[in-house]
Amino acid sequence: MKKKILITNDDGISSSGIDALCKEIKKIGQVYVVAPDSEQSGMSHAITVQSDIRVEKYYKNGSFFGYAVGGTPADCVKLGVMELLPGKVDLVISGINHGENTGLNIMYSGTVSAAIEATILGIPAFAVSLGMWKKGNFRVASEFARILADKVIRTGLPEGTFLNVNVPPVSKKYIKGICFTRQGNEKFHEYYTKEIKNLNGTYYKLNGKRKKVDTSLESEQSAIYRHEISVTPIHYDMTDYSMIKKLDDWDVSLNGRKIK
Repeated sequence: MKKKILITNDDGISSSGIDALCKEIKKIGQVYVVAPDSEQSGMSHAITVQSDIRVEKYYKNGSFFGYAVGGTPADCVKLGVMELLPGKVDLVISGINHGENTGLNIMYSGTVSAAIEATILGIPAFAVSLGMWKKGNFRVASEFARILADKVIRTGLPEGTFLNVNVPPVSKKYIKGICFTRQGNEKFHEYYTKEIKNLNGTYYKLNGKRKKVDTSLESEQSAIYRHEISVTPIHYDMTDYSMIKKLDDWDVSLNGRKIK
């Protein structure tokens, strides 16, 4: 029996990245698409709790493609697993994202957060992104996603752990290998541009410029600049365990009683 694979993204159900991913993943499993009906980049792990979520069937070239959701990537995973898909979901794949998701920026990523949500729900998951220095080709990323999906289905992942995959935007012959990496601490140099459009308001737009990448590091961003596919295992438990013992030495009290 074919495994049930839920595919989502944050670029929207009409994006070329999700289309390429679905075509490849259909070779190994039964694919179900539940994705945002519009661009949701930078939404992080937001979920819709104060309003209804619209869900509509979405067609491509006259054939049913999946469900278009008027919500976030995390909403899509929740709805897909809990309401829209029949039976147990064996794997969730989020992508293929337009642009890499690396370093501290994964905290803002809707693509990565969809994989986190699946992991919270106890389903193996990974996010896959393609660096877009120029116009990208999704062929390498989709092929590697199929290989990785087959491996994850057969071996599973540790509880609470998902994989964050970043693929350099080069043809297959220029890929130098696969690198198992750590999450880097790279971030953009961010700044706002200001524009006064009318008498009633001032508008700001966030812009960013990537800082120079140190290619000697074993981080995701460094790997893709070396033309290596980066695979990073990430756990959603963000506790700094080493700090717990240090906090015991803090002189903090309430009503004369030390807080433990």
